[in-house]
Amino acid sequence: MSAITSYFHDGLTFEVSDQGPARSEVVVLLHGFPQTRTSWDQVTPFLNEAGYRTLAPDLRGYSPAARPRRRRDYNLRYMVDDVVALIDEVGQPVHVVGHDWGAATAWSLAAMRPEHVRTLTAVSVPHPGAMLSVGLPQLKKSWYMFVNQIPFAAELLMSDRKRARKVLRGTGMPPAAIDRYVTEIIDTGAMTTALNWYRGLPFTSRKTLKSRVRVPTTMVWSDGDQFLHRLGAERSVDYVDADFKLEIMEGLSHWIPDEAPEQLAEIILARAASIADSH
Repeated sequence: MSAITSYFHDGLTFEVSDQGPARSEVVVLLHGFPQTRTSWDQVTPFLNEAGYRTLAPDLRGYSPAARPRRRRDYNLRYMVDDVVALIDEVGQPVHVVGHDWGAATAWSLAAMRPEHVRTLTAVSVPHPGAMLSVGLPQLKKSWYMFVNQIPFAAELLMSDRKRARKVLRGTGMPPAAIDRYVTEIIDTGAMTTALNWYRGLPFTSRKTLKSRVRVPTTMVWSDGDQFLHRLGAERSVDYVDADFKLEIMEGLSHWIPDEAPEQLAEIILARAASIADSH
């Protein structure tokens, strides 16, 4: 089975890549910035081959018919509700995997709606509460989040193809992923609404950011990540009231799904299988 489908929520239409055996356990894959569902294209074949169905949506701000303009429409709770609507289409709890902002959404989803989540695999971004607890060391790495709050500043920086390619190369993003960024974000006019994930953060309560997780969880962090401090990954266990495992991937940048798709798939599959192993 291989199809591009869509679903509806909050007056918005979300496009989804739906792959793998139809009557199997489901893995929902949530992308980050500045990427789309295609960032999972190298990971999904390994999950499908192992017998899992995968659903990878273009999230709010990215799907062409799901791009509200107001910052307040990017409260993290709304992102969670968007994914819950997709899971409701499936009709069963799912394994949730998120990278970057997708990981932040996945953490909040697992905390706020645990009945929808069988397992959680968070890639790169730690639990938001753990990330906040790191303080100054993390703030130094998060400088770009403050730049992205400035109207038009990030657009000017990241909409210039030559400059954007240079910036993303410097973060370790592989060339093929950079090419997708130009095509899927710049060329489709998604830049401002994608940046609204950052600009909507002030509308998300600290209570939401610090909510505890009660589902089996794996945190995946890479030692070449320029944006996330190791302490946040290590402290994520303090916010999980369930089985927890920390996976440190060596020699990789922030862009783990692009750089090590097979290795990441193995980690996701191990977490998913841990449910069966526990019975």
